[in-house]
Amino acid sequence: MKIEHVAMYVNDLEGAKEFFEKYFHAVPNELYHNKKTGFRSYFLSFDDGARLEIMNKEVMDDLEKPLNRTGYAHLTFALGSKEAVDELTKTFREDGYEVISGPRTTGDGYYESCILGFENNQIEITV
Repeated sequence: MKIEHVAMYVNDLEGAKEFFEKYFHAVPNELYHNKKTGFRSYFLSFDDGARLEIMNKEVMDDLEKPLNRTGYAHLTFALGSKEAVDELTKTFREDGYEVISGPRTTGDGYYESCILGFENNQIEITV
């Protein structure tokens, strides 16, 4: 069994798509748009076969996203090396994203960095 994909609603669909293309080399499919419901989405594919669906509707609740909450907490991308984690963390910082931790080795042995990405969604990058 495998997780087929993860999905998330976003306010700025095109901005979210560009974020994942720029930083994680996502490859989007063609925009799906249901004109009857106002629903729009892209499936973003990553090198290892993982997929993320980003979605948008004309009317959505946009609730605060505190870091310590129930529900989905973050997306994690494995980059393959500590150097890649360091470099992408530096790029995020230079591009104005808030680095909330790391790069560091956690108590459970992960080398990681966490940032607040587009629309304040937490993104974790690790080896």
